[in-house]
Amino acid sequence: MENDLMALEEQIVKMLKTVYDPEIPVNIYDLGLIYDVDVDDDNNVVITMTLTAPACPAADYITEDVKMKIESIPEVKKVDVKIVFEPEWHQGLLSEEAKLELGFL
Repeated sequence: MENDLMALEEQIVKMLKTVYDPEIPVNIYDLGLIYDVDVDDDNNVVITMTLTAPACPAADYITEDVKMKIESIPEVKKVDVKIVFEPEWHQGLLSEEAKLELGFL
């Protein structure tokens, strides 16, 4: 059971890495926008994430893309995407890959 959950979480992260903010050439996972991925015993998924700015014009596009891609995983029953702004996103949340891609390294 534990291995199944870990495998599912790995699939979810893999899918999250295919979601991009249309204005930034880095996926939302490496941008540090994903704060939590919670999978319950029934394979319902709650993604807690933020945006680079509260007035992000691509917010609806990004959240819908997250939801659609996670729902495409056969084992997932339901997906809820929660947008939060606490803690506030900052460049320190970028992965090393994102920093390199964006020229911060």
